[in-house]
Amino acid sequence: MPESDSWEYSRHIPNDVRAVTVSRRTLRLILTVHGLITLVDVAELLAAELVANAVRHTKGAAALRVRWSPPGTLRIGARDADPSPPEPPESFAAALEREDGRGLALVRACADVWGWQPLVRDGNRGKFVWCEVGAA
Repeated sequence: MPESDSWEYSRHIPNDVRAVTVSRRTLRLILTVHGLITLVDVAELLAAELVANAVRHTKGAAALRVRWSPPGTLRIGARDADPSPPEPPESFAAALEREDGRGLALVRACADVWGWQPLVRDGNRGKFVWCEVGAA
């Protein structure tokens, strides 16, 4: 599939810490098949942080979503069951001093842009936290 075609994948994941590894491996396979191997390392890091937050800080199932939009934007996101907004990330330098809580600081430092949006579906509430990286 040429890089000029858009595509999207979603993977529903249980609320289980092993979901982080499954998400990383799934993302690596997707990007490799689509010829985007240069994005694999940073994309795996970003996906791992987003999915880890989804399963660590919420209850219920989550999902990983990956979307490619030409001419070169990869969007990675994690849906979870908690409608509360994520804590704003501190600077990466400040986060280095902490034992935990560095996830969104890493996302902020490595992604071109990140954000979140509340979700409501079939009476269930949650949120979608996403980030984007460019292929350039």
